[in-house]
Amino acid sequence: MTATEDTGVTDLAELPGDWARALAVVAHPDDLEYGCSAAVAAWTDAGKEVGYVLATRGEAGIDTLAPDVCGPLREREQRASAAAVGVDAVEFLDHRDGVIEYGPALRRDIAAAIRRHRPDLVVTLNHRDTWGEGPGAPWNTPDHRAVGRAVLDAAADAGNRWIFPELADRGLTPWDGVRWVAVAGSNRPTHAVDATPGLERAVRSLLCHRTYIEALTDEDPEEYVRSFLTATTARAADRFGGRPAVTFELFTR
Repeated sequence: MTATEDTGVTDLAELPGDWARALAVVAHPDDLEYGCSAAVAAWTDAGKEVGYVLATRGEAGIDTLAPDVCGPLREREQRASAAAVGVDAVEFLDHRDGVIEYGPALRRDIAAAIRRHRPDLVVTLNHRDTWGEGPGAPWNTPDHRAVGRAVLDAAADAGNRWIFPELADRGLTPWDGVRWVAVAGSNRPTHAVDATPGLERAVRSLLCHRTYIEALTDEDPEEYVRSFLTATTARAADRFGGRPAVTFELFTR
C-alpha cells in the first residue's frame, strides 16, 4: 500500500497508463456513462484512442417506447454521449436487448471487434451476480453478466488463430496484444483513475441519455446525473488518497 498526504493509506493502485488504445465493450447504451466515462475523458485528453462496442442498441430499455422506436433513439444518444468524452468510434453488435446469451456467438462477435480495433486495454462492466456484496446487494442483469464474461474470454479468443478461424477469412487476423481487461463497477476493485479532471464531461455525457433518464426518474435530469456521478466517484476516495475515482478490477493477460 502507498502512503498519501490526503488520507494516509490507499489500497487502490493507479490504473496502468502505458498503453495507446482501449476498447470498451458493454451491453447497453448508458452502461459506460453510468460506469466510467470520467476515466474515458481523462484518457482521450491524454491522447489515447478509445473505441466503444455495444452489444445491443438498448431497444428494450424504455417501457413507453416500442423497440423499433427506442433502438434508433438510444443509438443516437449513445453516439452523442461518446462524443462528449472524445470517442468517435461507436459500434453496435445487434444482439437483442434483455436476452443476450453468453456463448460462442457472443464471444466470436467480441473477439472480432477486438481484432478490428487491436487494443492494449479492454474495458467492460461488472460481470458478477450482484452490485456490491453481502445481504441485500442488488442483483445484476443477465445482459451485464453475459457480456462481461464474454469480454474476459474473448480477450484471449482474439489472439488464438484456431478459435473462430472464420474471422481470418474476413481479414481479421489474430490480435494477442490485449495486456489488461479492466472491469468497471466490480465488487472487487483493485485499481482506479482520478475522476476529477473528467467529471464535468462525464456529467455532460450521461445527460446525452436524456430520454432514458427522463423515463427513469422524476428528478431534474442534470441534478440526478450530477448527484449520481458525484456520489459514485466519491465512494472510492477513502481508498484512493482522498481523490474521487472511477474504480476497476484489473485482470492481467
